[in-house]
This record gives sequence, structure tokens and C-alpha cells, in this order.
Amino acid sequence: MRTLKGPGLFLAQFAGDAAPFDSWKSITAWAADCGYVGVQIPSWDGRLFDLDKAASSKDYCDELKGVAAESGIAITELSTHLQGQLVAVHPAYDTAFDGFAAPEVRGNPKARQAWAVDQVKKALTASRNLGLSAHATFSGALAWPYLYPWPQRPAGLVETAFDELAARWRPILDHAEEMGVDVCYEIHPGEDLHDGISYEMFLERTGNHARACMLYDPSHYILQHLDYLENIDIYHDRIRMFHVKDAELNPTGRQGVYGGYQSWVNRAGRFRSLGDGQVDFGQVFSKLTQYGFDGWAVVEWECCLKHPEDGAREGAEFVKHHIIRVTEKAFDDFADSGADMAANRKMLGIG
Repeated sequence: MRTLKGPGLFLAQFAGDAAPFDSWKSITAWAADCGYVGVQIPSWDGRLFDLDKAASSKDYCDELKGVAAESGIAITELSTHLQGQLVAVHPAYDTAFDGFAAPEVRGNPKARQAWAVDQVKKALTASRNLGLSAHATFSGALAWPYLYPWPQRPAGLVETAFDELAARWRPILDHAEEMGVDVCYEIHPGEDLHDGISYEMFLERTGNHARACMLYDPSHYILQHLDYLENIDIYHDRIRMFHVKDAELNPTGRQGVYGGYQSWVNRAGRFRSLGDGQVDFGQVFSKLTQYGFDGWAVVEWECCLKHPEDGAREGAEFVKHHIIRVTEKAFDDFADSGADMAANRKMLGIG
């Protein structure tokens, strides 16, 4: 067993144009003041991070780590959630997702996809330059509009979608292998990889690629009414990243999992700050520790009610409280009789 690292904080929801959220130096100092010892970087946010420089310059990466270290902060992982989304976009979502891309490729799906693939590859190279072993992303989605089987799906539609999704990701996964970095897909509604079964469908089509791993976030499983604890039992060998995020699902006679097109505040299922939702994090941290997960416990603040800065400060303490420092000895060692093999055989009547 190993002790999880943390607490870490995903910076995507905090980066902004006002201090202390507008520069790498100030936001890492703020995170440290909140009680964090690590941060996960949104690779698309130029206020904090230059992806091109990080992919091409080890000196820049060393400088980035050095500035963070001045505040006692380590870089946990890089994220390409927005770029990964654009590796595969169904035409129904072209307009909605176009804003994730660089201006010069917007309105051109083919150019946008090529840009996205290049971005994820650069982030994997940058991860190597930063000395990181895991990388967070989304899978993108081609089949998502057909999630509910009405109208009836034509035979082979889903299979074709997953064949294409795997074909688009395979070169990226091969690059990840060259860089020595795991690609950790956040299993997330809106992505074709949104639960265990869909992840397995993708994994099979990549030839069970060693770098096709998972980012575990129990909040997304709560909202699907999926057993988030058994999920760890099943996929612990593939779980290489952990977002600590809470959620609640309170179905009524009027709405359930689908939410009835309501705002986040008025949905039956909604994200909450740590400790305010329904995730049993005592069990989550216990299972991850039991299976030897030694990655970072990274808080991703998303809450429809609480102020983000309050959620961040409370989240750091919440994670500190839940990280289990693993034992180096068995609890019953005091009762060790010191028996040897001869004694064991005698006890069994086979001496």
C-alpha cells in the first residue's frame, strides 16, 4: 500500500483576469495559502501556462516548477480537457465546441481536429519535460447524440463511432508511450467514454493500450446512479488520476437523472462542494489506498451554491483529513508468537 499525495487543486475553475488568479506566480501562492501542496494545470490557459514553450523547452518547465516551489507547490498533472474534447466532435456540437479551439481553426472541423491532436501531443511532451507521469483529458464524442436508443439506432452505428474514436486516439496513445505518460480519460457524461462499459469498448479497440487509463471522479458516477465504489474494484489497475469532487442525486416525481433541462441549482443531480454531497469519500480513499494508488488527490471545485474560494479552502482541509497514511506494520504484530516452520507443522499435526 502507498499513501496518496495531496491535497492538489485543479486551477481551471479559478484562473481569471484579476489577481491573484491571473498569473502563475500569484495563483500558486494563493493555492499554497489555501492549504494545497500541488496544482493541476489547464494547459489551454495562457495566463498561467505556455504549452508551446513547455513542449519545446525543458528550461521553461524547470522555471515553471521553480516558481511554484517557492510557495511549496508541485505540479501534479497537465490537463487537455478542452483540446481532448475536440479530437472527436459530432457535427451537432460543432458550434457549441468551436470556442474551445484556436481562432484560426474555428469553423473548420478538419483543421480543428488536427489542431486538437497536436495540442494533446504537445501536452504529453510537456508532461515528460515536467517529469510528470499522468495526463488528464476528455475523449471527445461521436456517438453521444445517440445515447438514448430512440429512435432505434441503426445496426453498427455505435461500433463505427468507437472504431473511429479509437483510430483518432491511437497515434496520441502511441506518442504517450514514447513520452512515458499515461493518458487519463475523465469518464464523464458528454464524452463517448462516460462509464465503465463505454471505456471498455474503447480500450478493446486500442488493443488494450497500456497508456489508455482513467481519471476517477466519483461525482460523475453519482449523477448516473452508478456504483462508484465497485468501479474502483473493477478498474483500479487503470485508475491513474483522481479528482476529488462531490455531487448529489435527489430524484423526485418530476425529474431524475436527465434533469428536465433545468439549471444546475434546480437539477435532481448537481455538483456540490466537498462534504456537502453524497459521495462517501471515506470509502473512496480507503479503496484507492487498499489498491495502492499513489497519485494525487486533486480537488476539482464545482458547486452550484458555494463560493469557489470557500470551496477551495474547505476542500484542502477535507482532503488532508481523508488521506490515509499507510501503516508499516500489522495491527496484531504485538501478538506474534515467533513460531518457525517446525512449530507450524507441529500445530497442524504434521510434524
